[in-house]
Amino acid sequence: MARLKQTETPVSRYLNRELSWLQFNRRVLEEAANPLNPVLERLKFLAIFESNLDEFYMVRVSGLIEQFESGVMEMSPDGLSPNEQLHVIFEAAAPLRRRCASVFQEQIKPLLEKSSVYVRRYEELTDKQLKEMRQYFEHEVFPLCTPLILHPAPSVPFISNRSLNLAVELSDGGPDTKLARVKIPTVIPRLVRLGKRKNEFVLLEDVIAHNIQALFPGVEILGAHCFRVIRDADVEIRELEAADLITTIEETLRLRRFGDPVMLQHNTTMSATVRKQLMTMLKLDDEDVFSLQGILGMEVFLELAKIDKPGLRFPPHLPYVAEQVATSSNLFESIAQSDILVHHPFDGFRSVEAFVGSAASDPDVVGIKQTLYRMGTESPIVESLRNAAESGKQVAAMVELKARFDESNNLVWSRSMERAGVHVTYGFPEMKTHCKLCLVVRRNGRGMRQYAHVGTGNYNPGTARGYTDLGLFTSDEAITQDISELFNYLTGYSKQTKYRKLLVAPVNLREGILQRIRAEVAHHRKDKSGRIIWKLNALVDPEVIEALYEASCAGVKVDLIIRGVCCLRPGVPGMSEHIRVMSIVGRFLEHSRIYFFGRGGNPDVLIGSADAMRRNLDRRIEVLVPVENPGLVAHIRDGILATCLRDTAQSWDMDSAGNYVRRIPAKGQKSFDSQKWFLSHPASKEMFGRSNAN
Repeated sequence: MARLKQTETPVSRYLNRELSWLQFNRRVLEEAANPLNPVLERLKFLAIFESNLDEFYMVRVSGLIEQFESGVMEMSPDGLSPNEQLHVIFEAAAPLRRRCASVFQEQIKPLLEKSSVYVRRYEELTDKQLKEMRQYFEHEVFPLCTPLILHPAPSVPFISNRSLNLAVELSDGGPDTKLARVKIPTVIPRLVRLGKRKNEFVLLEDVIAHNIQALFPGVEILGAHCFRVIRDADVEIRELEAADLITTIEETLRLRRFGDPVMLQHNTTMSATVRKQLMTMLKLDDEDVFSLQGILGMEVFLELAKIDKPGLRFPPHLPYVAEQVATSSNLFESIAQSDILVHHPFDGFRSVEAFVGSAASDPDVVGIKQTLYRMGTESPIVESLRNAAESGKQVAAMVELKARFDESNNLVWSRSMERAGVHVTYGFPEMKTHCKLCLVVRRNGRGMRQYAHVGTGNYNPGTARGYTDLGLFTSDEAITQDISELFNYLTGYSKQTKYRKLLVAPVNLREGILQRIRAEVAHHRKDKSGRIIWKLNALVDPEVIEALYEASCAGVKVDLIIRGVCCLRPGVPGMSEHIRVMSIVGRFLEHSRIYFFGRGGNPDVLIGSADAMRRNLDRRIEVLVPVENPGLVAHIRDGILATCLRDTAQSWDMDSAGNYVRRIPAKGQKSFDSQKWFLSHPASKEMFGRSNAN
């Protein structure tokens, strides 16, 4: 039984947020080690693990370093100072990254070789292959390499964030060793294929390292060692005007490349002297440095996972699209008749694209309003908004330029929309607009009618294929009017403080959640029916946690399906003995947010963009929308939440100390995979009862 340890004993009412996040990334790593997953999918989990860890250091660790260096002594809710947190992070993160390397070397690589997929060391190449690689280096690689002297040097050349480099030790016969840096080019594949047809590769850094003499003629090469630098990427934005905000975002993208170093990774062959020189140049301490065996920069595994070996991947998934939401001829009529729930990626994202696309082409539609947070590199929705504006419809888009690591894409798309005549606004400098909303205004025989889509995930077709999210299509007058008034706040000037049905952060969402917890306690005291089930990405907010503790003390049964960070301690007598916490990590990234309250047999269900975190409740524009259709409420309760709670294939149970234990089926029972079940039971198929895959 896999057991993931975080802390030995509870030290406070809360678990540490940073260690809880590392526990989540450990569960991602366990999927790379899971023999039930196809081998190429296991490679992807390794790449995701390292990408997650990089971002964690670029954002969370860099923030703690900044607090420590500025003398800030704000304690975390669990009672640790910034410096103490940095220490425990290193103690937890370094072994994780070392295990990541061993999972590839000891488990995945042998399986790849059994399937005739090889990542060769340079020393393993045949004479014919060595000749081929020398020619490849001379003609394709050599012109792209630029050696830069690091030591001694009048100024240290900049080493870019997340780049892969060789530190080259040189001797020209004098008493002192020189140090140079060669950046591994990114404009050619890092996996160099040996021959034309076989799945046999060597890494580009190995090709360069073994032909490095060509870059330093007449100089003795003492060694060449791979290393990576991770830099602070959390650049704050404080501009007040939209025009200034765009300029600041552009400056942010430039500054991010030059953030302070926060981590150095190097291979174990690097000498202590070179390591010390790099640490001095980068101003890093021992706890900022990871010495690693094997491959650095595991994003290369995403490249390897694309090879033509379908049998080594998950079976292809064909999302379901009900004909009622697939075409403009009946889409708005279907929504007018009844609310519609979609569950991605099991329900196709095409339904959402059709909603916006139909609005763009429908002559009776006069206006579209949309929030856009992460649009990605492909965006049929943006194209529909452009087409709608060019055809004379009133189109407004609220683009969040501060969506971290998507600023560049969002800038490109926003300018494209502006050129087409879309009214583009950029929200607020002090708050991100994170809600997922689209509003369509359409003429009918009685005047104007509004139709809305409210989602838990971004309007991004790329993530919609890999993230589990919910979306609600509705023409409910109170909800659509709330959304219309919220857009007035987002795109204009409004001080709205009340909404009919929506919970909107930072206006009424926090109190709306707390009030519902208190109401559930009252129901339980009345008839012992108290029931709370939440499915979230993160549970961090102390006030919300305390309210859940109070509900548990009153006897309310609470189930929390938390994918990532959870700072609540479940199962503590006298505090949280009626609370259970589980996490699901599988083929698809669990991303939907659902708040379920039993309410004495008349459930209150909300879905939307908000996790239970301070930033979501107080410093972002977030929306939760009530699901009121009895059939949809029943499906969320019995078809989604109950299904997740039954999972014994991809789920982990958390104890009061923050340790996670992989759930296993009871004796005599088969393993149950909730995501596999959803593949054959998408929400719209359950609702419409037809088989129509697209």
